[in-house]
Amino acid sequence: MADRRRVLLEGRLLVFAAIIVSAFTLRLAVTAFTPLAERIGADIGYSTTVVGVFGMIPTVMFAAAGVLTPILVRRLGLERTALVAMLAAAVGQAVRALVPATWELLVFSALALAGMGVGNVVVPPLVKRYFSDRLATLSALYITMVQLGTVLPALIAVPVADADGWRVSLGVWALLPLVAALPWLWVLRDRRGRDVAVRPAGPEAVAERHHAGPSEAPPFNAARTALPDQSAGGKAWKSPVAWGMAGMFGMTSLTTYAMFTWLPKIFTDAGASAAFGGTMVAVFSFIGLGAALAAPSVTARVRNPFPIVIGCAICYFVAFAGLLLAPMSAPVLWVLLLGLGPSTFPMALTLINLRSRTQAGSAALSGFAQGVGYTAACAGPLLFGVLHTVTGGWAVPFALLALAVVVMLAGAWQACKPRMLEDTWN
Repeated sequence: MADRRRVLLEGRLLVFAAIIVSAFTLRLAVTAFTPLAERIGADIGYSTTVVGVFGMIPTVMFAAAGVLTPILVRRLGLERTALVAMLAAAVGQAVRALVPATWELLVFSALALAGMGVGNVVVPPLVKRYFSDRLATLSALYITMVQLGTVLPALIAVPVADADGWRVSLGVWALLPLVAALPWLWVLRDRRGRDVAVRPAGPEAVAERHHAGPSEAPPFNAARTALPDQSAGGKAWKSPVAWGMAGMFGMTSLTTYAMFTWLPKIFTDAGASAAFGGTMVAVFSFIGLGAALAAPSVTARVRNPFPIVIGCAICYFVAFAGLLLAPMSAPVLWVLLLGLGPSTFPMALTLINLRSRTQAGSAALSGFAQGVGYTAACAGPLLFGVLHTVTGGWAVPFALLALAVVVMLAGAWQACKPRMLEDTWN
């Protein structure tokens, strides 16, 4: 019994490390690029409109990952899918730092972001599988790591590019997904021949393994029996919970990636330096750390967290007004409020597990919500830039974001209701 508990603990610690390090990589390719977008364009030759295309790639690839990931999971299992995601992110980021042309930069940025998109979808069901007894805690930790991985590249992108060039500033981030791949390799090696911690780890799992003999441990392939099948994924579209979650994800992402892409330009147009614009992107990302720590726990404790979503919407509206009317009068305050708005993102990630009963339901809800949500968000950064170009100002682009927040509220109304996905998809 003591040996089994030790093996289970070691297995959980290894998976914990794998999840946390992977989470840190899931936004690197986004915020490492946006502060340098105009500098890179001046070097390799693309227009301001192409900046909007680059801003659209994250949501396009995250949407594609929502469709692709359940297929990969059925074929490879959750853990191998996570490993593939990290390797794709590493290769994409490394190669895009070396290419000479715009189309190659687009292609390998897309590869890196596809890997990160797969990671986005696969992490929630991994948390549910291994840490079903600690959902709020693990959700807070991995979302915090996502936020840290968003802040750091934005903060140092311009200084590193000033010192060593934009290629070094982009390429250095390829090392982290490689580091993140190592724990998954160890997890898969550890499970070879004896499937430790396949089921959700908790008191029941410990007891179950205590009563089971060594020969009863299922082989690696047996772990897939708890994974989502086509019928589970197919039913998600029938559920108002899934559509509401997609609305939360989609409109939060549309707003967030529009700001990641255009916040530096908004401040430079107002007279600030490029370094100041990059710093504001970092501050915008950093504010999300507090939300990442607090939102999962609060969401888990509150029966219906919709009033919190209303507070996030108010923060958005005030920030939009400040950035539009007087961006340099109180830039830190506007960005602070802007950073509180996307607290709906960690809330939605937490609700994926709170509004589903099983790993299959969690994975189906994660894939559907992120696939549909990010598809809806795809046009955000590009349309924001096009509207600015056409109108010559920021009023109409910010009106677009205000509309997105209203749609987000409608989605959250459905997603936050205390009910389960599996009860609503018939």
